[in-house]
Amino acid sequence: MGLHWGAPVLKTLMPDEWWPRIQSVHADPSEPPKDPDTMEFVQGDNGKPIAAFPISNFYRLRRSKLRELLSEELDIRYEKRLANVTFADDGNSVTASFSDGTSATGSMLVGADGSRSMTRRCLLGPELGAINKIPYCATFVESKYPKDQALFLRSFHPLYLATAHPDNYMGFFSTQSVQDPDDPTTWTFKFYISWRSSLEEQEATAHWTDAQRLKQQKEFAKKFCEPWKSAYEWAAEDAGVWYMGMTEWDPGHEGHRWDNHNGLITIVGDAAHPMTYQRGQGLNHSLTDAGKLRDTLVKIREGADRSETIASFEEEMIKRAGDEVRSCTMNTALLHDWEKVKHSPFYSKGMAKNH
Repeated sequence: MGLHWGAPVLKTLMPDEWWPRIQSVHADPSEPPKDPDTMEFVQGDNGKPIAAFPISNFYRLRRSKLRELLSEELDIRYEKRLANVTFADDGNSVTASFSDGTSATGSMLVGADGSRSMTRRCLLGPELGAINKIPYCATFVESKYPKDQALFLRSFHPLYLATAHPDNYMGFFSTQSVQDPDDPTTWTFKFYISWRSSLEEQEATAHWTDAQRLKQQKEFAKKFCEPWKSAYEWAAEDAGVWYMGMTEWDPGHEGHRWDNHNGLITIVGDAAHPMTYQRGQGLNHSLTDAGKLRDTLVKIREGADRSETIASFEEEMIKRAGDEVRSCTMNTALLHDWEKVKHSPFYSKGMAKNH
């Protein structure tokens, strides 16, 4: 995951002595983020530079390692699936009921349960709370390579490279993890090609196997420049494959304003504003939510009115992240239209913060 303007917020959300460990969850712990650095954007068929965006302290964090770090000293109950939410008659507590028959009661429930949030559906119903599918998709591939191939693939950039193709494809290439910086055979790369795909096409191919997805990507990659061309050509048939149709949900859309029951319940992160990922904004907004919610809870503990304070928190989040959802969806559409690529927020703003 890409962390950049949200890094200062993350730093405030953990004990001071933890922050130096953030480098340990980087894709390559031996390659500290550069300040300044550049995100390169190349033309997909010939590799010629289209643009280079200035970016500072861009962390490429491994989700699993970040979770391990942030979960230390927390009491986490795994395999709990939310089924329903109820509120006490006196308005002082909320109860989360789980599919295994257990429940938990507290003074507030925060739904941070991802883009297909059950908390959101409990608040808005199955239709308004459902994720919105859009006509774009991508297949991610993860692979290791022999030494010479790994060195070649990483020679383009130690961590990341983006592309737009005249045939209306978009792609990203990154170093996923480096176990041993001196042994290229331990380096794992992750990359994708995305394209416009109607919802009908997505439905028609929903049954495809990983082998079919990889075969399709290898065909796409034959039209691409390096490193995509060779990365796909050399990828083993058993390489890791993850396909996904792109989705979003705009908290600012008409009818999407949920009832927080006088501050007893709220949603944050992808539960509140799932967005497309081509501009790398999701994690940064989610961490901003966490920091602002922390500040809000401190105010409540110090005597502020819970209902008013949570409502104020939500209004800021909906405005900030709702704008980003709409910007990211527009960005995704423009990046898959070669004639309009230069009008995309990615091209005009790089990965900078919207506000």
